Amino acid sequence: MSTHHAAYPALRLRRTRSTAWSRAMHRETQVSPADLIWPLFVTEGSGVEEPIASLPGVSRWSVDGIAARAREAVALGIPCLALFPNTQPERRSEDGREALNPDNLMCRAIRAIRDACGDAVGVLTDVALDPYTSHGQDGLIDAEGYVLNDATVEVLVGQSLNQAAAGADVIAPSDMMDGRVGVIRAALEEAGQGNVQIMAYAAKYASAFYGPFRDAVGSSGLLKGDKKTYQMDPANSEEALREVAMDLAEGADSVMVKPGLPYLDIVRRVKERFEVPVFAYQVSGEYAMIEAAVAAGAADRDAMVLETLTAFKRAGCSGVLTYHAAHAARLMGA
Repeated sequence: MSTHHAAYPALRLRRTRSTAWSRAMHRETQVSPADLIWPLFVTEGSGVEEPIASLPGVSRWSVDGIAARAREAVALGIPCLALFPNTQPERRSEDGREALNPDNLMCRAIRAIRDACGDAVGVLTDVALDPYTSHGQDGLIDAEGYVLNDATVEVLVGQSLNQAAAGADVIAPSDMMDGRVGVIRAALEEAGQGNVQIMAYAAKYASAFYGPFRDAVGSSGLLKGDKKTYQMDPANSEEALREVAMDLAEGADSVMVKPGLPYLDIVRRVKERFEVPVFAYQVSGEYAMIEAAVAAGAADRDAMVLETLTAFKRAGCSGVLTYHAAHAARLMGA
């Protein structure tokens, strides 16, 4: 690093900040709609929009509404949608078998997006069993409630192939089972789905910020126990690097850190260590905190949304999953 800088008053760092055009010219980090992935919640029915109380401004949409959101995303320049199903209680089971149904909510939503937009927008699909299990855990459980790793991975492979066959572009395993990326990658290759990407939830923490999401997918009242035996301890960062290394070695095309803002140090460490595409999920609790601050008159929504997205990019993110995606894209296009 150079130390041959001038000293004050020959050097005035405020000089380049003194006008808007100069600030724009010297800005190091740029954020655009192309950096956004828009998470959407799918529910049964037709013409249905169900507002989610704990996520003000976010709704569950029936499949036709998801197709409309896809057209909106294309118009806004948002390149990818992330889908999460709100599975009806009667379709949930101990073994999460609805995840393997080729006509489940997720698969119908994928096909509806394809019919509406062709390849103009990418479809990222969540791979985990918590939207499908009657106990709310991300995998199969034993008699004591412990989530079984290898037995769960077998089901995740079937779930991944089911979604790929429906037209998913990116498979995103969010379950945090050991070894699942490699097995899914091999199964996709064998099924002739070699172009389907894997974005691994590589560093997913057992966080207090997920509450509204569990409301959105209908698992919050079902969850027995917690997810600390498979999601990461928030106190750890070296372990996150080991998780990322494992997923990359198994064939992940990109990796994700989740949650977002409280874990920007993890984003930076992953980017500097591996030099691969890193995404972050600005999760439901983070979104809800911004909206609560706005509702309390304590913050300006537009400024907070753009500042937080800039922080993700500055830390090293290739992109961000955010419920503010459509709002942010409109701000950027203004």
